[in-house]
Amino acid sequence: MPTARQHAKPHAHTHAETRTRERRRQVAHAAARLMAEGGIRDFHQAKLKAAQRLGIHDDASLPRNREIEDALREYQRLFLGQDQADALRRRREAALPALAFFRAFEPRLVGPVLDGTADANAAIALHLHSDDPDAVARWLEDHGIPAESRTRHLRLDRERGLDAPVWVFSAEGLGFDLTVLPESVLRQAPLSAVDEKPMRRASAAQLRALLADEEIAGYEADRR
Repeated sequence: MPTARQHAKPHAHTHAETRTRERRRQVAHAAARLMAEGGIRDFHQAKLKAAQRLGIHDDASLPRNREIEDALREYQRLFLGQDQADALRRRREAALPALAFFRAFEPRLVGPVLDGTADANAAIALHLHSDDPDAVARWLEDHGIPAESRTRHLRLDRERGLDAPVWVFSAEGLGFDLTVLPESVLRQAPLSAVDEKPMRRASAAQLRALLADEEIAGYEADRR
């Protein structure tokens, strides 16, 4: 016959798992709030800062980036509502002429503006493709666009990484973030920092289709 101690072990294990899940949820929601209100765009940074504020230090209680993204979507829906929707729409509409402007570099829209989590702090992120790393810099200079140079590390797959040149600038009150990648990367997107799967990307045609679908959905919602 099982002893009282043997009965207690499964119960203690279940209690510990429940406690860990609750801590993960707390950290995810705190990180989402930091991203929504503090303008933090890096999931890892938001996660660590949230855990520190909550006094949580064990790795098991740290949520995955996907959990934080889900919490961010929920926070935006509950607390930002139409303001977030308007900011997202404005950036998606501004991305169309940007994609046309950089069409020589096979541009693709990526990041929060595409995945739907962009807010008033989000830049319009584009991937541009050229085997000449200076081509985008020359294009910006030729068109009189002052831009700041940076570098970003991206993972191409599980084994390979790349330090890519980045150019950031502002136009009409919006931020733009251009990552310059080799033409070969156009065939397979770099891995996402959210779920380590190939990033979601959109061409100009795909973005136009997305905007059209949103307009139809909004029209149908207004008729209800």
